[in-house]
Amino acid sequence: MKTNQTSAMRALWLMMLGAALVLAQAIVAQARPESFADLADKVSPSVVNITTSTMVARGTGPGAIVPDGSPFEDFFREFQDRNGQGNRPRRSSALGSGFVISEDGYIVTNNHVIEGADEVIIEFFSGAELEAKVIGTDPKTDIALLKVESDEPLPFVPFGDSDTARVGDWVLAVGNPLGQGFSVSAGIVSQRNRALQGAYDDYIQTDAAINRGNSGGPLFNMDGQVVGVNTAILSPNGGSIGIGFSMASNVVTRVVDQLREFGETRRGWLGVRIQDVTDDVAEAIGLEKTAGALVTDVPDGPAKEAGMLAGDVIMSFDGVEVDDTRGLVRTVGNADVGKAVRVIVFREGKTQTLKITLGRREDAESADASAGTDAPEEGEPEQTEMMGLTLSPMTDELREQLELGPEATGLVVGDVDEASEAFEKGLRAGDVITEAGQQKITTVGELDAQIEQAKDGGRKSLLLLVRRAGEPRFVALTLE
Repeated sequence: MKTNQTSAMRALWLMMLGAALVLAQAIVAQARPESFADLADKVSPSVVNITTSTMVARGTGPGAIVPDGSPFEDFFREFQDRNGQGNRPRRSSALGSGFVISEDGYIVTNNHVIEGADEVIIEFFSGAELEAKVIGTDPKTDIALLKVESDEPLPFVPFGDSDTARVGDWVLAVGNPLGQGFSVSAGIVSQRNRALQGAYDDYIQTDAAINRGNSGGPLFNMDGQVVGVNTAILSPNGGSIGIGFSMASNVVTRVVDQLREFGETRRGWLGVRIQDVTDDVAEAIGLEKTAGALVTDVPDGPAKEAGMLAGDVIMSFDGVEVDDTRGLVRTVGNADVGKAVRVIVFREGKTQTLKITLGRREDAESADASAGTDAPEEGEPEQTEMMGLTLSPMTDELREQLELGPEATGLVVGDVDEASEAFEKGLRAGDVITEAGQQKITTVGELDAQIEQAKDGGRKSLLLLVRRAGEPRFVALTLE
């Protein structure tokens, strides 16, 4: 009797285990949707095709290429004249994507989709077309805000929180790839926080198919919320290879709110030139960890008025720890213009707190442009890479670090590509290039001019005078 009870209990236990396994498999199956059809039906009415047209000068677009002096040159010119072309301007069209964010007709797309356009036509999922006007653009994040006037409320989609998107999450891209309107592609979040080239970049990388024409279209999460604006692809042939980039919605929403309210962006401005703190810099100034943003210059502006000095390391901004220059630039840019913030700096072995009232970056850039200066972005070090070398203009801070006299000039080598000819010939970080082509140089522009002059003269290499710890030597580097 006892044996029978034991067998029955074992059988019951096995049945329960089997049921648990089936339930677990069902939960796993639910994690991967059987179809994206319901989501596509839900969001597609809010996605739009965008057609732009621009008048361009004849000959600026693609056409028959006939070499000067060719016997066919006159023939093609006469052919164009007969067809009424001649040198008259022609209208050029381009395609892109976008999405409606409010029932009263606000539409988000990429700046490069509508830049320079004379006319912007919006085609809706229903087939209706409306002309749009440009409310504002932000080339730094490649975002543009458009507006159409409609007699009826328009279907729209909400933004989601891109910070909650995890690597591996499903996403859906909808747009107008290669003119094939209202096309849907699915994939996953491949990576987060990608930086391509701008100081304010925060891209979501995805393997959802994105092609030309998808630009400006939305990237949806599974709740039908926009977590990114499809902007760029990485491709050797111009087509999708599964590496696409969407500007994160948390960047886009702030830009869109400002464009909607002001017609332009209004980013905070600290007024410093900065570079990343390296291990050797941290050790040289006594920092316990390699973090923060090293101030290389303090021109007239908010930081200077508050007493910030070149050589300070910005450790904290408005309560946020600063890891590197890119993080500081984004934090400052997201701060409100006119806000008084506390900035903690490391100076001469101890920390100090400065109270700084932020200016507006766009105003500072306009002033620099009118003055004919080209001030570098905060967060973008005054560095240039060429010939396998990372070069910076000489500053007082670099003179001190390299133990050079106040008369030292030239370009300081910050890093050397180990695969380069420069590394093979002995150039190292800390070297100072004082001459190129037997001409004194103090800026990257002067070095670049010597490179071009050498190329124009048919020379295959450029002679550099390099000083290390004050000792000079010549090095010849091959010109590409």
